[in-house]
Amino acid sequence: MKTRKAPMRRCAGCMESKPKQELIRIAYYEGELSFDPEGKAKGRGVYLCPDEDCMQKAFRRKSLQRSLKADISEEELNRLFEEIRNHE
Repeated sequence: MKTRKAPMRRCAGCMESKPKQELIRIAYYEGELSFDPEGKAKGRGVYLCPDEDCMQKAFRRKSLQRSLKADISEEELNRLFEEIRNHE
């Protein structure tokens, strides 16, 4: 029996490739930005390491907006990051 390779994803904050299970997914669908703990939500997704440092890097570099190809306000990003912090 073959063992499957773990799917890899790149963090939008630190830009390191890591196994998908270690990262958190942020989904953007029909103008709605949401934290996706199960990783199954509809829409375009972007991945982040679950630490404060990566969230701050992604925020400063505007990498979420670029990856999701959307205009996202600072307030909306702050709300999303707060939701992620409260989930852990």
